[in-house]
Amino acid sequence: MVFSLLCQYEQVSGSISSLYPADFGDIEVQGSIHLAVNYIQNLGEFHIFVVHCRDLAVADTKKNCSDPYVKCYLLSEKTHLGKRKTTVKKKTLNPTYNEILKFKIIMEVLKTLFLNISVWQNNTFGRNSFLGEVDLDMSIWDFSNTHINEYTLKARFSEQSPTASPSHLKDSRGQMRVALRFLPQTSRSKRTSRMETGEVQIWVKDCKNLPPVRGVFIDPFVKCTVLPDTSRKSRQKTRVVKRTANPMFNHTMVYDGFRSEDLRETCVEITVWDHDRLSSHYIGGLRLGLGTGKSYGVEVLWMDSTTDEAHLWQRMLQSDGEWVEDALPLRTLVRAKSMSK
Repeated sequence: MVFSLLCQYEQVSGSISSLYPADFGDIEVQGSIHLAVNYIQNLGEFHIFVVHCRDLAVADTKKNCSDPYVKCYLLSEKTHLGKRKTTVKKKTLNPTYNEILKFKIIMEVLKTLFLNISVWQNNTFGRNSFLGEVDLDMSIWDFSNTHINEYTLKARFSEQSPTASPSHLKDSRGQMRVALRFLPQTSRSKRTSRMETGEVQIWVKDCKNLPPVRGVFIDPFVKCTVLPDTSRKSRQKTRVVKRTANPMFNHTMVYDGFRSEDLRETCVEITVWDHDRLSSHYIGGLRLGLGTGKSYGVEVLWMDSTTDEAHLWQRMLQSDGEWVEDALPLRTLVRAKSMSK
């Protein structure tokens, strides 16, 4: 596959969004939320009955009101089971929802998790603002308590990510063992003026300790692309490995058409997914590049490799065609919209 360098940077850099949408705001938290939780044994479902909120902070100072909605996450050190959210209630500081948010999960797993309930200001044309949250530890929860309880909303646990686990938990998404090499291709004739190029080979070996993002079992696979090219021809993926948190892939992906100088401007993005027929679920990813924040002189959000990721890429640049390898922790990525499908 020939890697196209003729990308329109205005489109690439202008279409960036978080895989888990980034919500921001500096509103002072106040008010409370009324809710009940219940585990329905015969359905194998955990229900959160969101009743209403009272005395929320004003998000729209011009109209002296808010457009609030509620989000729920089940979280642990190794688990993020997605989010559930209510409808948006317009122009009120005392919204009534009377909605049930449901998670399909077995009780044994539920008892290892935290329930995070957060309230947000909806902004159709901008970024949503945080209005407060509550954390409930399911490991010590009395499941005979199915009453509606009032909880005081608290300030945000993380200014960096609305989907991070509570501050006392470590956000672990497992790790990937990956090897890289660059093989220059020699020109056929000394007389030719053709520019010499080469190919990047990415050997995805295995993953360890992947979190069960939907329940007890996952069916992981890996996607790969080389940014700034977000076209379909840049995308490659491994097979799906069934029902394991420690999949062995041993899959090599090859991208050709690179000049050696291009390797300082590009970034290999590798992401791990839990396969689902309707919509696969993101687990975590890597960005292998120099992490300079720029590509061909243009500032881009995706050139954000960690120190370890950048070190592996730098080793490849100096390896003279030999494989370099490392086991790297998976993380949440800010990704191009066109790559999230």
